[in-house]
Amino acid sequence: MSKGRLAHETTLMVRDSCLCLSAQQVGRALARHFDEALRPLDLTNGQYSLLMSLNQQKPPSIGDVAQILAIDRTTLTAALKPLERRGLIAIKPDPEDKRSRRLILTPAGHALLVKALPIWKKHHNRLEKHLGQPNADRLREDLQFLARLL
Repeated sequence: MSKGRLAHETTLMVRDSCLCLSAQQVGRALARHFDEALRPLDLTNGQYSLLMSLNQQKPPSIGDVAQILAIDRTTLTAALKPLERRGLIAIKPDPEDKRSRRLILTPAGHALLVKALPIWKKHHNRLEKHLGQPNADRLREDLQFLARLL
């Protein structure tokens, strides 16, 4: 190894062992997979997850949803705009705290989730079948553990 340069073997070691890189690779592959599945509904996987996070008994706050989706509020606010333009969500002041906003799933948003759920289930179940239930459960547990750890 020359001064100031890493050996190529180091690159290969990082490529083959980096948890972050592996998570990014699988995350992108899963995103592409579900984006394609939901495309007929003009919905991305991120929008599906966002809409699903609003399906609560009491409309959640922006902060609540940002925490559920593990994204910052600025990113969430930008992601909400196209859904609001499509009439799938409404953003209203919190009646108890006018400084806070509540995110409301509109009837059109509910209807779209009803259409999207069978598509999601079909593709999700297929992936779980390939993994095998014990492996799928373990993967979820491990990913949730890492999320809490970090």
